[in-house]
Amino acid sequence: MSFQPRDWRIHPPHLYEGYRSTVLRAPSQPLVPLTGALSEHQGPAFTAAPREEADLTRNGRVNGEPLGERIIVTGRVLDEDARPVAGTLVELWQANAAGRYIHKADQHDAPLDPNFLGAGRCVTDAEGRYRFLTIKPGAYPWRNHPNAWRPQHIHFSLFGPAFATRLVTQMYFPGDPLHGLDPMFNSVPDPAARERLIARFSLDITEPEVALGYEFDIVLRGRLATPMEG
Repeated sequence: MSFQPRDWRIHPPHLYEGYRSTVLRAPSQPLVPLTGALSEHQGPAFTAAPREEADLTRNGRVNGEPLGERIIVTGRVLDEDARPVAGTLVELWQANAAGRYIHKADQHDAPLDPNFLGAGRCVTDAEGRYRFLTIKPGAYPWRNHPNAWRPQHIHFSLFGPAFATRLVTQMYFPGDPLHGLDPMFNSVPDPAARERLIARFSLDITEPEVALGYEFDIVLRGRLATPMEG
């Protein structure tokens, strides 16, 4: 298996001055290409995930409904020729409606939701489609710069046919005024590529009396690739 080099005109650089933590973690020397062990190019093969894990309104429920606006997030995982990529493990994680993660490092002064886990997974079908029912995440402060707030977003992880093929990205919501102020979002150098990180509201996906629908296709490579984190 061969891996294509990343197109840095689309993806964010390792070092982006406005995104403070990249200054600390970016490599200071040229990267050394590694061939990788055989085990990194073979498996694991994901064929299914429990259906309930794709419903974040239920998979963390303890004694009631999670708080917040219910949304459906769905889309297709595609290759550079817009062909569906079936059998891809799609995982997501996110803040709750108040903008807080269930993580010991998150000490933001906002409430935790005992009925919301904030994580889920599914495997794409034959058409490359994934689907989650979840809660719209809140914005939150992140101390990158004075009065810094992250836009509402959801993190996505995609596993292909091998460990070395894992890709990570973020999905944003349309109309968020924080987009233009967020260094993480703006570290993507190409304006058109940044727009591909923003989900599309869809009335067709919206379910009456249940949840608003958003569509977010993930393109793995090519000139229309979804920007991926380094």
